[in-house]
Formats: sequence, structure tokens, C-alpha cells
Amino acid sequence: MNNDEIVKVEAYLRKLFKTDALELKRSPRQDMVEVLMDEEFIATLTKDEEDGEVSYNFSMAILDFDLSDDFSGDERFD
Repeated sequence: MNNDEIVKVEAYLRKLFKTDALELKRSPRQDMVEVLMDEEFIATLTKDEEDGEVSYNFSMAILDFDLSDDFSGDERFD
């Protein structure tokens, strides 16, 4: 991803998630950027070009030990 793409996608994600705490940072891998929230790594973002179309893939892993009791009891999922 070039710098212009990173800036545009970062602005889009900040608007989507309603936070300025989100930041995109270049990764050592050329085909990926890191997604940070309050300077903490939360996800990766890659660019995909296929058949003349461009998309950006957001990938976030949620580990089971990160899910504390604070996230249980939501009636929407019972």
C-alpha cells in the first residue's frame, strides 16, 4: 500500500469506528499495515487487487482469554 492509500483507509476506519485513537502503521511486510488502537496492535490490513478491482481486508483475531466475564450476559446472543 502506498502512503495515499494508508491515509485514506485510516480516515475511513476512524469515521467508521468513530474514533481518532485508530492508527495505521507500516509493517515490515510490504503487503500489510498494522492497525493500532491507542498505540496497541489490534489487527492487520492488506490490499487485494483482483480483476481490476481493489479491496482492503481487515483481519482481527480475538483470543479467548481476552474475553472476560465483562462480555457475557448480552441478551442479544441468548
